[in-house]
Amino acid sequence: MCELLGMSANVPTDICFSFSGLLERGGNTGPHKDGWGITFYEGKGCRTFKDPEPSCQSEIAKLVKAYPIKSVSVISHIRQGNRGRVCLENTHPFTRELWGRELTYAHNGQLSNYHDLKPEYYRPVGNTDSELAFCWLLDKIREKYPKRPANMASVFRYAAKLSHTLREKGVFNMLLTDGVYVLAYCTNNLHWITRRAPFGKATLIDADMVVDFQQETTPNDVVTVIATRPLTNDERWQKMEPGEFALFKMGELI
Repeated sequence: MCELLGMSANVPTDICFSFSGLLERGGNTGPHKDGWGITFYEGKGCRTFKDPEPSCQSEIAKLVKAYPIKSVSVISHIRQGNRGRVCLENTHPFTRELWGRELTYAHNGQLSNYHDLKPEYYRPVGNTDSELAFCWLLDKIREKYPKRPANMASVFRYAAKLSHTLREKGVFNMLLTDGVYVLAYCTNNLHWITRRAPFGKATLIDADMVVDFQQETTPNDVVTVIATRPLTNDERWQKMEPGEFALFKMGELI
């Protein structure tokens, strides 16, 4: 299976600490060596880095790790391929335009009997079950909402409802964002943590790294990190239940 990483924050924040832990799982402390990717949102635009190489030895990953890009919404993914060959077009996250906004998605799991998912408007570029499911989701959203609704939260709640259908086809852990909202949907393995004042120290599980968030933040900062498995060993992560979803905006659970 793959692993997911997401972030929602109320101020532009870098994800270097969490990303450093995730990278190690991409072929070093974990078997997810079939590529990696990360998408950062900046206003209405997004910046994506992908590489089909293992993240633990990727020169592009080293660049991203050393370059503290600040964002309020981030989605990242390390892949252990099971559907589709190892190549750039099959590397998550995937992004598509909807109502003049770019939506980004990443999936952890494996689907079966998914050939009845037949999106008409959005088409996959690669040949993974993950990208096909994303295109199907967007088709259904576009069908229900021909125009952008005033309340975008309702769109993400509908995406969570659609995810129940995909969960019936196998393991479907998913992250979805438009750069404002971040949706996390769990089938079997997803965790999150919200950090706010008073901030403390945290130690990565997969790398020899400790950070004192009090030195890196202001008292008003709120940052939520979502991960397949907890990334730190001295913080209390919330484990999601099967079929549960969590919707975040500016770091807060809504």
